[in-house]
Amino acid sequence: MRLAPAPELMARFKAIVGDKYAITDPDVLAPHLIEGRGLYHGHTAMMLKPANTAEVAAILKLANETRTAIVPQGGNTGLVGGQIPFDGEIILSLSRLDKIREIDSESNTMTLEAGVVLQKAQEAAHAAGRLFPLSLGSEGSCTIGGNLSSNAGGTGALAYGIARELMVGVEVVLADGRVMNLLRKLKKDNTGYDLRHIFVGAEGTLGIITTAVVKLFPQPRAIETAFIGLPSPDAAVKLLNLAQSRIGGTVTGFELMIRGILEFALKHGHNVRDPLAGPHPWYVLMEVSSQQAEGLRDNVEEFLAEAIEQGIVGDATLAANMDQAKAFWHMRHTLTEVQKPEGGSIKHDISVPVAAVPQFIAEASEAVVKLIPGSRPVPFGHVGDGNMHFNVSQPVGADKAEFLARWKDVNAVVDKIVLKLNGSFSAEHGIGKLKRDTLAKVKDPVALALMRDLKKSFDPNGILNPGKVL
Repeated sequence: MRLAPAPELMARFKAIVGDKYAITDPDVLAPHLIEGRGLYHGHTAMMLKPANTAEVAAILKLANETRTAIVPQGGNTGLVGGQIPFDGEIILSLSRLDKIREIDSESNTMTLEAGVVLQKAQEAAHAAGRLFPLSLGSEGSCTIGGNLSSNAGGTGALAYGIARELMVGVEVVLADGRVMNLLRKLKKDNTGYDLRHIFVGAEGTLGIITTAVVKLFPQPRAIETAFIGLPSPDAAVKLLNLAQSRIGGTVTGFELMIRGILEFALKHGHNVRDPLAGPHPWYVLMEVSSQQAEGLRDNVEEFLAEAIEQGIVGDATLAANMDQAKAFWHMRHTLTEVQKPEGGSIKHDISVPVAAVPQFIAEASEAVVKLIPGSRPVPFGHVGDGNMHFNVSQPVGADKAEFLARWKDVNAVVDKIVLKLNGSFSAEHGIGKLKRDTLAKVKDPVALALMRDLKKSFDPNGILNPGKVL
């Protein structure tokens, strides 16, 4: 456990941001010390809220000189504990770096600071006639800096890519306070090592992202959203392949969910209705977008009719209007929250090759029920890119604490199946503290050694988010 900084050192940090933005009030700090699922609680003597890159640089320069540990924090929506100060580190909040500096519609880029909330970025792009396609359930509170630092995925990854693929340029403050400015809008810049991407997904352990240039896209002129009932995950994969070959548009969303978690949403969610007349074992929420204003609905209807005729689909409905489409997506975005009233939930954020998704779900479901009889697997997620949230709810009436005490046991049996299928045990949530020990066991040893070398090179005094990732 680290000792709190001495009063004279705290005063030096305060002087950088001003007393108003050096927070020491325990009541104000409290929400910043707990992870959203309640798994982790931290402690700190101070949170600093710099106003700009220069202040971030001054903070890190002083921290490096005095070997004071820093934990960067965006919207505090991370799910692996990467944003929590476990040992009394100072929190560096990026919330005041919240300016959208430029939207360049001709270059299809947006330059924005790390503290910009994702939803604000989406809305600004839309107002300029463009699309910023990164979309997460936490988009009303997560921030761009956190999205890049965790390499966020989300529901748009199938068509537009994950955060790494949406980033064009970046500005980063290094551990010693130096600022690396790579805020270019270039698709082609072949001038040596591409340093930008070292910091994406590094969870603030190598440097702190302060500003980024991200890609924008033309807004689709037509969008159709379908809610589809089908018999199995295997049918879902067949449906995806058929959709990508038949529909005259781009499949921009393809979300799989088991009936059990839909029942959680119907029971506990707000304004959630069952879109289909009868129950089905599995469901897909599919979105198709096109730059052609006419004909997309007819194409989707013909595709669904063909899928029903082939026995891939049991029933389906197309959203009649934008409100109904939003209702479908609202139900999808409630799936994390509606598990909470059902008691303890052991989480997995995995990815496997798309073709292996059905095998993974079948084998992992069988394994966890064998391990804990009565446990309830509720898999859902982005089947179009092989990323499933394989969550396991406690048996009905079980003791929550006793169930959650089996977290590592359940992870072990699931991760074994993931690795057998040449997948990843962390698809989009990152490593943080939750998965740090597992990473050390399964990462290629040469890759792990290079990661440790990078950490030593970029942060020799170990001040940046210590104990996370490595």
